[in-house]
Amino acid sequence: MKDKADIGMIGLAVMGENLALNMESKGFTVAVYNRTVPGLEEGVVQRFINGRGGGKNFIGSNTIEDFVRSLAAPRKIMMMVKAGKPVDELIDQLVPLLDQGDILIDGGNSHYPDTVRRTMHLESKGLLFIGTGVSGGEEGALHGPSIMPGGSPAAWPQVKPILQSIAAKLDDGTPCCDWVGENGAGHFVKMVHNGIEYGDMQLICEAYEAMKELLGMSADEMHEVFKKWDTGDLNSYLIEITADILAFKDADGQPLVEKILDTAGQKGTGKWTSVVALDLGIPLTLISEAVFARCLSAQKDERVEASKILPRVPKQFKRKKQGFLADLERALYASKIVSYTQGFVLLHEAAKEYHWNLNYGGIATLWRGGCIIRSVFLAKIKEAFDANPQLSNLLVDPFFKKRVERSQKSWRRVVSAAVLNGVWIPAFSTALSYYDGFRSGRLPANLLQAQRDYFGAHQYERIDKPRGQFFHTNWTGHGGGTASSSYTV
Repeated sequence: MKDKADIGMIGLAVMGENLALNMESKGFTVAVYNRTVPGLEEGVVQRFINGRGGGKNFIGSNTIEDFVRSLAAPRKIMMMVKAGKPVDELIDQLVPLLDQGDILIDGGNSHYPDTVRRTMHLESKGLLFIGTGVSGGEEGALHGPSIMPGGSPAAWPQVKPILQSIAAKLDDGTPCCDWVGENGAGHFVKMVHNGIEYGDMQLICEAYEAMKELLGMSADEMHEVFKKWDTGDLNSYLIEITADILAFKDADGQPLVEKILDTAGQKGTGKWTSVVALDLGIPLTLISEAVFARCLSAQKDERVEASKILPRVPKQFKRKKQGFLADLERALYASKIVSYTQGFVLLHEAAKEYHWNLNYGGIATLWRGGCIIRSVFLAKIKEAFDANPQLSNLLVDPFFKKRVERSQKSWRRVVSAAVLNGVWIPAFSTALSYYDGFRSGRLPANLLQAQRDYFGAHQYERIDKPRGQFFHTNWTGHGGGTASSSYTV
């Protein structure tokens, strides 16, 4: 074992421990440290060194000072601690112990404005900072996650060999890890990844609901459908695990999924994505609907009471199973296109706002392996941006345009059937609504602008005048000619 470690890991919970094991398995000596946990007789570090890390190239430390001293210069320290205040507290502990050029890496789900702030703060002290998204869960951390680093550009060449070695690899050996951009770009991309994850999961849940409520299918039957879908265009990690979940039986032989309470949790990254979209004026309708769907699910008691007094729509669904399942598969694919379209539009707008030089095809590559949203679908997104790096919306790419056109009738039949039979599919519905809005050369916002000018003198533009010229009308004859200012997204 080396006298000094190549990299240090602070935080030995599930993700930190597995990332450390991953690094060591690739030939790196890893220093490990964890704060003391009250009530644990054996320290976390000692338990790890005597357990999963036994006989391997780890240097354990019981104090943060010993941990820093155990690292080779320039020191590279990865922090896997709870996002927010704990990260700042840990940075404050470390800074006095570090030398110029040392590198701190935040691998948690930090909010990107915090990463922007921390990058500036640490660079002002001669230190380097990386805020990186890490996706793939427990198994991904151990065997190869998707890694999305951003922050201080000077830090990347020094950590690149380590991070790319532990990342997931595509069939051609390409690592699902590459530099994203300055300051908060890495954590922003991870945030959008998580938002898209919300959308994918909600769409799959709605497909499950349609099979169950409209077709009366059993969990075993639905398992077979998802298993088949996973061999085609919808092949993805989330479709794969859905098939597994539907096949899993409880101790009594009944499907476990049907015994799970229908209230969904969330950690906030989906909400962050929606809030940023509102700030930047991007219609992130599907991901936002997925966030609100979780919020509605949490109102379990209220929903149960409402179900007793609000009547159900009489079921009048008479479609044949195989025909409807074919429609549902196409509708799911089309809705998925909209979800990713909105996510990449948000990335495009953020790049302009924060002056990031994002490689959108490269981001699709980062997500093709290791992460929760990995799928064959992302290869098509990479192809679209390789063909046109300035592509503003995936719906106008020739491949995706053709796929949506082919899916349109199926998409509308599925949404119509659900609405007519009172089946809840908000993400499918809002995806179709976004598509119809985006393809419309004219929307009724002209009337909306007239209303705003009528009650608030907010002004409007005219179709027979150049863009950028604003007008106000005295609609009642009683108002004046003074106009109000207007915030335009």
